[in-house]
Amino acid sequence: MPFDENYFSTHTYKDVSFAKYSQYWWSNRFYAIMARRYGQRGTRLLEIGSGLGHLVGQLEDSFQTFASDVNHWALKRSLNVARQTSHVASSAEELPFKDGTFDVVIIKHVVEHLPRPERAIAEIGRVTAPGGTLILATPNLSSLLKPWKGERWIGYQDPTHIALKPPEEWLAMMRGAGFCPLRVFSDGFWDAPYIKFVPKSLQKLFFGAPGGFQAITGIPFLPLKWGESLIAIARKE
Repeated sequence: MPFDENYFSTHTYKDVSFAKYSQYWWSNRFYAIMARRYGQRGTRLLEIGSGLGHLVGQLEDSFQTFASDVNHWALKRSLNVARQTSHVASSAEELPFKDGTFDVVIIKHVVEHLPRPERAIAEIGRVTAPGGTLILATPNLSSLLKPWKGERWIGYQDPTHIALKPPEEWLAMMRGAGFCPLRVFSDGFWDAPYIKFVPKSLQKLFFGAPGGFQAITGIPFLPLKWGESLIAIARKE
């Protein structure tokens, strides 16, 4: 399936409100906090797989921002969201930038879509300057509640997720590309329901509270197994 307008209307973005203070907004805010905390303000930042531009747009006040995506439709839409960002149509596996161009690279829920994710991570290593920061997120095969969901687990619901791998493999790829992981954590259990016959609203409150607290406070404290996503922050050696 191509990553076109139809994809954005039928998968990740289908039930997402772009309104301020939505779950989607809080998620992007959290990643923006991580970028500012681990990156040096005023330097070059690249978001790979920038989609509609809502994350990179939050970072325009802190970095010289660049956005890349294979989806021309999404890039066109993102021009209205991230107005100060340089937009480039490119594959994550073939980045059109010189070695060591960026001090911060964000690739949020992209690698699982790639036929050669190891190539993309190697490319990120190439374009990241020594001492630069990588922020990567992908579905977490080590999620503690994944067995409860079975085939209904969120990572299996998108047919374009063709590269689901255990955390150890992602971390090995990052190390192979010259990165040293600084923080490896998760984002909480936000894919309710997990238990039959219990109202979904109650489960969202119970299971989602830790992840919500982490997102609001900007303090990454959830162990890797305590959530549906692997989030890794690494430094280029």
